[in-house]
Amino acid sequence: MIDPPPAQGDRRVDLHSHTIFSDGMLTPEELVARATARRLAAIAVTDHDSVEGLPRAIAAAGAEIEVLPGIEISSEMEGADLHVLGFFVDVTSTTLLERLRQFHAERLQRVETILGRLRELGAPVAFDAVMALAGPGVVGRPHIAEALLRAGHVTTLDDAFRRFLGAYAPAFVARPAFRTEDAIALIHDAGGVSVLAHPGASMSDSAIERLRAAGLDGIEIWHPQHGANTVLRFRALAGRLGLLESGGSDFHAVGRGADLGDLPIPFEIVGKLRQAAGAAH
Repeated sequence: MIDPPPAQGDRRVDLHSHTIFSDGMLTPEELVARATARRLAAIAVTDHDSVEGLPRAIAAAGAEIEVLPGIEISSEMEGADLHVLGFFVDVTSTTLLERLRQFHAERLQRVETILGRLRELGAPVAFDAVMALAGPGVVGRPHIAEALLRAGHVTTLDDAFRRFLGAYAPAFVARPAFRTEDAIALIHDAGGVSVLAHPGASMSDSAIERLRAAGLDGIEIWHPQHGANTVLRFRALAGRLGLLESGGSDFHAVGRGADLGDLPIPFEIVGKLRQAAGAAH
């Protein structure tokens, strides 16, 4: 039996979750079933650089729960990795789908380059083994780390990143840069609303101000990485800059971080995001 989190009103939502189509552990159908069991009114499926799981999640939801079509796009600003959530994106947008195909090709090339470096370092793993671990999802360094662990080259996943895959390790290969401003524009081109994901306490107000000037629509206020003071700070900043508020558990798997619906996300946020996207009520 699934125990729901403490009541936070009749209509709770979670606007940041992942499925097997990125780095989550549940299928779209399983994710919707868990959200329904935890009595959520709405969830957003926001897989990394992928919208493949959305049709299945929406179909599984039926009339039981609202599924917001979303995405989480990886980007870079001044050398820092930033993620931008897109809500109410058009999953048939040719511009969006073409860019996602390019992301996919770039990730495959990155994996092949990393595996080449690992062979030179005496820690070979097979490309097919990495892809099998990724399944239908977006392939990345966590899958290579798991392959290294299974091949006996490392003792833990942390060991894999420390010795081989971390930013300063010998097999590290940087992703091709995709500017955060371009991620915002891509979401807008697909008819969506752009929201900066989990900026964290260390992100400066001035950086968010620059993104606002570039068209950013909102900021993720509530996130497991944000303490009470950070929430207060970002709510004040959102009010000052006219940014929409959002939030979610960043759910990946049961027992791994916050569960669906654990954060107090106001239901009215869904309507505000929908209105901003110009979507039908």
